[in-house]
Amino acid sequence: MNWYVVYTKPKWEKKVAERLNEIGVIAYCPLITKVSQWSDRKKKVELPLFNSYIFVQLNEKERNAIFEIPGAIRYLFWLGKPAVVKETEIQIIQDWLSAPDTYEVSADTWQKGDKVVLESGPFAAQSAIVQEVKHHHYVLVLESLGCILRVEKK
Repeated sequence: MNWYVVYTKPKWEKKVAERLNEIGVIAYCPLITKVSQWSDRKKKVELPLFNSYIFVQLNEKERNAIFEIPGAIRYLFWLGKPAVVKETEIQIIQDWLSAPDTYEVSADTWQKGDKVVLESGPFAAQSAIVQEVKHHHYVLVLESLGCILRVEKK
């Protein structure tokens, strides 16, 4: 079974994923915890990592089942076909979200343009290119994931 990306109505990500799970479709809505502040209080709130997107795992023949759920708009397409996300990429997102907030990183001699392999954390074993070297941090480009990572120096 493949993982597909479903576009939802804004602010409906958690509802759509919950209702899809209720009808037997494996749906994953990655969530992050953020502290929101109002004038009178602070509160921890769980927000979707990707606004208006969730991941569903189902067979190609069952793809229309998601449209039974209010809030599910359409599939995300890539090159004219529904975008398929690899199981390893879903696992990387899950590992990253369940990882602790800090890691020990030793990088004494990284220079701009160096290619490095991360040894710990949720991106362990991923190769990256050093894009920027600052006094207190490094900026790394994880090409395989298409993202930029900021690593604090110790």
